Amino acid sequence: MMVTDVGVLVAAAAILRQEVERIDRIASRFRADSEISELLRTRGRPTRVSPDLFEAVRVALVMAEATDGAVDPTVGAALCQLGYDRDFSAIVNGVAGHLPRSRPVPGWRSISIDSEQGTICVPEAVQVDLGATAKALAADRAASAVTAALGCGTLVSLGGDVAVAGPTPPRGFLVGLADVCTAGVADEAVSINSGGLATSGVGARSWMLGDSVVHHIIDPATGLPATVEWHTVSVAAATCVEANAAATAAVVKGYEAEEWLSSLRLPARLVGVDNVVRYTERWPSENHLGSPQRASAQTLL
Repeated sequence: MMVTDVGVLVAAAAILRQEVERIDRIASRFRADSEISELLRTRGRPTRVSPDLFEAVRVALVMAEATDGAVDPTVGAALCQLGYDRDFSAIVNGVAGHLPRSRPVPGWRSISIDSEQGTICVPEAVQVDLGATAKALAADRAASAVTAALGCGTLVSLGGDVAVAGPTPPRGFLVGLADVCTAGVADEAVSINSGGLATSGVGARSWMLGDSVVHHIIDPATGLPATVEWHTVSVAAATCVEANAAATAAVVKGYEAEEWLSSLRLPARLVGVDNVVRYTERWPSENHLGSPQRASAQTLL
């Protein structure tokens, strides 16, 4: 986290921690006591849920539609079949098994929501995973909450999902970019003064399933890990949720992603399997460390 007033940093960190804990209680599929886990035990009955879970699911469905179904919250069962049915730290060294056969996921349209009643209905056979949107939603909410409570400019970064709110420094907040989020050195940097910037890729979350290398970004059309054409994709958008959905969709869409992102006028940086870095037209042209330029926030919707 970064704030424009160092005097409120402790208070800002407390707000951020509350938001992260809140989203974990609501949306984590690794917690039996999370609200999403409780919802999936209702066996397909329309169920009234908290406003927070309703918003998290609604956002996931909006992003599914906006990405032509490339980012689909019904990939939970597909991830479990790959061994990702527990915290990533428990599978990073590999799991026994073999690749399942290709099979489309149930599809985001199988989930129904009722705004007037505040209910959600998930078919009994569907397992929901909100990983592609919930963390980014938490970043957006936390940045906005800090600014609203403390009046400062705020940057929140949650594992590659960056959200900005409030008045920023004259040159914006500087964000370094690397092909793996755990890298100690950034290759490039951009500055942002609004919206969100997110990076999706397969470098940090891949593991062995038997003799096969797999990763966590599922192609809904096959229920299998997306074919890797891009190591990482970084996108700037009007919100962190939109940026992360677009970046994840780009990994799924493969070589079609560059044209798709350009058609939406989204600034993007794509690192191919050939290690060549490609940019959409709206990505700042001078973006190396030391001379960062701003990535303008466009909407995915």
